[in-house]
Amino acid sequence: MMLFSVLTLLIGASVKGSRKAASAVGALAAITYVVLSARLLTQTTPKTLFSEAISVDPFAIFFKIFFGVVTFVTVLFVARSKEYAGKSLAEVVAFLLALTVGMSMMAASTDLIMMFLSLETVSILSYILVGLKKHSRMSAEAGLKYVLYGAVASGTMLFGFSYLFGLVGSTNLMDIAAYFHNLSGISSAPIVLFILLSVMMGFGFKIATFPTQMWCPDVYEGAPLPVTAFLSVGPKAAGFALAIRFFYTAFGLAGGQGTEMFGFVHWGLLVAILSALTMTIGNLAAIPQRNLKRLMAYSSIAHAGYLLMGFSALTHEGVQAVLFYLVTYLLMNLGAFLIISAVADRIGTEEIDGYRGLGWRSPVLAAILSVFLFSLTGLPPFAGFVGKFFLFSAVIQQRLYWLAVVGVINSAISLYYYARIVKAMYLDSPLDPTPVRLSTAYGSLAWVLAISTLVLGIYWEPVVAFAGRSAGALF
Repeated sequence: MMLFSVLTLLIGASVKGSRKAASAVGALAAITYVVLSARLLTQTTPKTLFSEAISVDPFAIFFKIFFGVVTFVTVLFVARSKEYAGKSLAEVVAFLLALTVGMSMMAASTDLIMMFLSLETVSILSYILVGLKKHSRMSAEAGLKYVLYGAVASGTMLFGFSYLFGLVGSTNLMDIAAYFHNLSGISSAPIVLFILLSVMMGFGFKIATFPTQMWCPDVYEGAPLPVTAFLSVGPKAAGFALAIRFFYTAFGLAGGQGTEMFGFVHWGLLVAILSALTMTIGNLAAIPQRNLKRLMAYSSIAHAGYLLMGFSALTHEGVQAVLFYLVTYLLMNLGAFLIISAVADRIGTEEIDGYRGLGWRSPVLAAILSVFLFSLTGLPPFAGFVGKFFLFSAVIQQRLYWLAVVGVINSAISLYYYARIVKAMYLDSPLDPTPVRLSTAYGSLAWVLAISTLVLGIYWEPVVAFAGRSAGALF
């Protein structure tokens, strides 16, 4: 993947008409990455690399395939976006390919040092992509805010890692797990709680959970739309992969039975409370938004809260639900951003008012966007409904009934602001009767994502089984 990234930069520097060439190389690299990652599924036993700092197991392979798909869609997204019209795409595509490697390393890391290096690789490249829109004050401001928040979060996480290393004497997650399994008594529980909270600051920044979500709306609004779409899915999924790998491996949650230390600090309850706060803050803050980028940013925060429901269950079923929901989120969120970008390119606005009468101006376009919005809400028969069903089921099995109720209430709240967009499309008079048409590439990609969202809401068994096998690697 890194060879393709370097090749893209060389093409941008030396080939005329490099936009098409860079896009083609990026798409080819992403497809190749998915195919080669899928071939790893045939290996019978997990492997470790680089002195056990990297694990090649079904969990890591799941995310390799996931990130390859996200990158492929984003490269096509970037190639057709008017925000990059007349500009070289080589740097953007090269950074996306390098990000794919960094995100895959996050999912596969089994050592604290490798975790930090992979997280910082993803973070630094993300900062660059956000601020790469030259001569845009909003993009520069978004990039600066992203850097400042990221620096604080990464420093706090590294501080927690240093305490953990000092306590255990090793940076390997298996050694950490062995230390806590063999520990008698809970005299060091306060320092472990401090470590967990510090580490969660770094992970929480990447997945945009309370109280580290403040960067999200401004960064999403200031970044180019394709980058916003990518950030809302790729790095967020990588953050969850890293958090799951860390907590489920280092604290011995195999079979749902954690170490005595992990039970003493009531980590499941703390994450459940964090989940409830995150989804509630995200949904309530989305209600007054008129700019779709900011609305989708708060929606992204809310969905991080939903995903934390599965994480809080501390079971195989919970991790399986998180992995499956990430797949549904990829389809419906990237699909929604694709339509938003296409409409913004043609009408020149990202405000909800720009969608007035879109259902009559472009019926097919409005119908496809409605599919994604209703799926994000969690309505049947779309994939989002099935994803939330598995998340709610995981917490109910652990008797976290109150969290399931909070999740249902928040889903109802989200219906209000998603339906407001649908209302504007179908019930409000258009400001401009001119039809909005998608290019062939945008239209084809939108149809594929919409049909996949509908099919996964009807026939989900193969994806659920794949998520279950991938989650089983941690237990």
